[in-house]
Amino acid sequence: MKQLRIILLLSGILCSGVSALANVILPSIFSSGMVLQRNAPIPVWGKAAPGEKIIVKFNGQELQSIVGDDSLWRVDLPATHEGGPYTMTIAGSDTLVLTNVLVGEVWICSGQSNMEFTLAKSIDADKDIPEANHSDIRLFLIKRKVADEPQFTCEAKWEACTPASVKNFSAVAYYFGRRLQELLNVPVGLVQATWGGTPAECWTSREALESNKELLPILEKWREDLARYPEAKKRYDEELPRVSAEWETAAAKARATGEAAPPRPQEPRGPGSRNTPSGQFNAMISPIASYAMKGVIWYQGEANASRAYQYRTLFPAMIADWRKHWGAGDFPFYFVQLPNLKRGPEPSKSGWAELREAQLMTLSLPNTGMAVTIDIGDSTDLHPTNKKPVGLRLARIAEALLYGQSETEYSGPTYKSKTVEGEKMRIAFDHVGGGLVARGNEPLAGFTIAGSDKVFHTAEARIDGDEVVVSSSRVANPVSVRYAWADNPNCNLYNKDGLPASPFRTDDWPEVTFSKR
Repeated sequence: MKQLRIILLLSGILCSGVSALANVILPSIFSSGMVLQRNAPIPVWGKAAPGEKIIVKFNGQELQSIVGDDSLWRVDLPATHEGGPYTMTIAGSDTLVLTNVLVGEVWICSGQSNMEFTLAKSIDADKDIPEANHSDIRLFLIKRKVADEPQFTCEAKWEACTPASVKNFSAVAYYFGRRLQELLNVPVGLVQATWGGTPAECWTSREALESNKELLPILEKWREDLARYPEAKKRYDEELPRVSAEWETAAAKARATGEAAPPRPQEPRGPGSRNTPSGQFNAMISPIASYAMKGVIWYQGEANASRAYQYRTLFPAMIADWRKHWGAGDFPFYFVQLPNLKRGPEPSKSGWAELREAQLMTLSLPNTGMAVTIDIGDSTDLHPTNKKPVGLRLARIAEALLYGQSETEYSGPTYKSKTVEGEKMRIAFDHVGGGLVARGNEPLAGFTIAGSDKVFHTAEARIDGDEVVVSSSRVANPVSVRYAWADNPNCNLYNKDGLPASPFRTDDWPEVTFSKR
């Protein structure tokens, strides 16, 4: 009798395991109200019982798949034009019906706090939120989460863009998507995966970090932090009241003098920390990787500014990693260069300047674009509220490179080459557009020049056609020129299309983050 009870118990456990996979399960991104990418194959995948036949029907097409031993299945629907609303059915042992499905342009919108910054907090919120009724713009806001291993799904749902739904959505993403929808007159899907304060390694797979020797120190530091965590957490809890009070005093003093407040005290990194390497990739990116989309917009870098030299390797590695996991080639990846911040207008050693340089260097990757924001930051706030120009500058890149507006200049001037002419140095630029100008018709500002002693002096600079000639009476034999090389530089070089020049330097001398890993 005892043996019979054991057999029945085991049978019940086995049956419950089978029934758990008997139903068709989809990742949350496949749900009613979704937007699918037009003019590209559309992967659809999910889970079900091994060996089960899955039939997917959409817009007159029908595809079948047999569930593998790993309980996973996938079909690739053929490309289709924009349109909708449509219905998609996925049938196995049960049938799922997804309604109100649109086909148009899908963009992933990711990064840290300045991409996360909501429309409700933006400077134009009072005007733009009440007008944000756009049934053809759909929002998919992924809940913040970290995971040690890649996840099958994430917590999110598709919603039509309304004043209620958009107020807590990314302001940059909304302005980007609204502009595209106006231009293209097709449905637009915006997928937001963001978390403030997170460095780029959190958004990069463990495989990518482990395979690059330049990035191994990130994992070594993480292992050290985990080992120290119990004692560090105990000490943090004991000292938090004192440290918090000191921070409040310092922050109030900074605000009174118009400076940026110091960083808040941070809990030490440990299990489940938002700064877990690969944590956001596993929990927020892996569940949507392979979802057909047009491209990515990205606003991040603040959390890596102290390791800017390493970012030269990390950021391109992250982009390549995403492209590998999507399996859709070198899809467009457009990003925001860090804005001006703090009170440091004078040329100086600057991790932020180095991070901007690392971002500029990333343009060497194919199908990338960069929105320069050196003119629209806030010297006293890490989170500028003026997010509309950021979204529109990103959209301008897409318009020019993807959507048939090739006559549109999409970038401010970027450094091209230098020529020494006696006591002067001539700088040539790409993206001069209609020509170079100094904003406000003021004298050019932001240029410094140095000789072989590597000591930089404020320089005189003048526009000569599509070039800038730089000199200083204190430098007889110039070796290097820098522009806007400071946290919050005083700079005013633009093209006539109204886009600011990117900060740059002509030298490659080691700076403050060279040895930081």
